[in-house]
Amino acid sequence: MVRWVKHMDLEPGMSVRDLVAEMGKSGVFSAGRVAKAVEIYREMLRARATIFMGVGGAVVPGGLRHVLASAIREGLVHAMVVTGANATHDLIEAFGGRHAQGDEFADDAELRRKRISRIYDVYVPQRAFEIFEEKIQPIFAKVFKGGSRMSSAELLRKIGLELKDKNSFLRAAAEKGVPVFCPAIADSILGLQAWLYSQEHDVTIDVLKDIKQIFELASGAEMAGAVLLGGGVPKNFIFQSMLLTPRSFDYAIQITMDRPEPGGLSGATLDEAKSWGKVAERAKTVTVIGDITVILPLMLASVLEKR
Repeated sequence: MVRWVKHMDLEPGMSVRDLVAEMGKSGVFSAGRVAKAVEIYREMLRARATIFMGVGGAVVPGGLRHVLASAIREGLVHAMVVTGANATHDLIEAFGGRHAQGDEFADDAELRRKRISRIYDVYVPQRAFEIFEEKIQPIFAKVFKGGSRMSSAELLRKIGLELKDKNSFLRAAAEKGVPVFCPAIADSILGLQAWLYSQEHDVTIDVLKDIKQIFELASGAEMAGAVLLGGGVPKNFIFQSMLLTPRSFDYAIQITMDRPEPGGLSGATLDEAKSWGKVAERAKTVTVIGDITVILPLMLASVLEKR
């Protein structure tokens, strides 16, 4: 059966849902894949699947902090795995620091002299990290309470409960009971600050406890879905959660700009994950090649509008 490409029609005042529907009617290239991602996301929600979201890359500096918080509060995610950097930048904003629009062609040596760090075309003033240190150390003193051993998810939950900023995704997760895992927390400014605190206090962030907790979530899920924003540690930590269970992910959505040819996980196809037993043979999957800052808001806005 031939399925013809239908050209998209735009109308003044059309909703996000209608726009994505038009993209789905064309059915090809990234437009068709965005529409398929929305369809799979809606099916995951209807099936009451446990949804694991991996947050890699510079998602928070890229302007998606409120989007993540909204996804948590609206019940679109039930567990999250993040890089230490995304947790750090969420906390920077929660503590009163800001990210600024910048120039990707700037003189970086000059930025260094001006005490500005660059993430592509986002600037982070050094003062933001100073504020971060001033605020996070007293929180560590409160949540660790002397000698403590806890998982990264336990630590981030306790930190989230201390935050007053309603736009923080860590606060939203703590309030909703959504665990936020950060298995590579040492690879971040948050990890550096935790290490500094540990020099005078008997504390340990035990990421092996994170494995136990996410494994229990995966093994207890009747249906499971993965929404992968970028790759790296968050993607693998979510996928490996199924390796000790007799099951695999029933749904998987991946948004990435990486390629599979170098063999790195960030660009690995979802079909490749089937060979590992991470994704089920008959799972519903889609990979959208594109910028997360464009694709994710479009996808989630359409999912929310349809509910």
